[in-house]
Amino acid sequence: MNKKERVQYIVNKLEHYYPETPVPLDHKDPYTLLIAVLLSAQCTDERVNKITPKLFALADNPHDMSLVTIDEILQIVRPCGLGPAKSKAIYNLSHILLNEHNGEVPDNFTDLEKLPGVGHKTASVVMSQAFGVPAFPVDTHIHRLLTRWRITNGKNVTQTEKDAKRLFPKELWNKLHLQIIFYGREYCKARSHIEANCPICSTVNSKS
Repeated sequence: MNKKERVQYIVNKLEHYYPETPVPLDHKDPYTLLIAVLLSAQCTDERVNKITPKLFALADNPHDMSLVTIDEILQIVRPCGLGPAKSKAIYNLSHILLNEHNGEVPDNFTDLEKLPGVGHKTASVVMSQAFGVPAFPVDTHIHRLLTRWRITNGKNVTQTEKDAKRLFPKELWNKLHLQIIFYGREYCKARSHIEANCPICSTVNSKS
């Protein structure tokens, strides 16, 4: 299989296994998605989804979040890890949204990435899942799979994102990155991965 054939096989197989791609993080609007994605750094989506109902009961919009204290936020989000940094970021970005963006989450990368606690990957998730803008968020899990599938030999997520965007059709990016996440959790895990039992790895890396 050459790279073009591998890409097409991967697209077809992911569409076969995951024709529907619900957003893993529970949210109701761009703001709650932004907060959920921020909390998901070095934390599982499952744990985030257990934490956010309590947080959003306290405050689910920038105005209400700006009225609580950082410590109140911290008491709720601590189980997600990096609690002090995340609670401070949530508090501060809420004030920035109020003061600079009329309480709305900006729909562009430049302004999103200026917000506290919001890096390129978080901004990419918000742009793709909240606003439908083509983006290809790459975290360590997607980086691992695309390396295994020989789509990239990038040494970091930045290079992997460039390779993914170059090789996969733009109209598939938003769905594809979710499909890869779902596939990785079920078939292509970081540990105890057996290539022969992985439908994609066993084919795209076959020597025959």
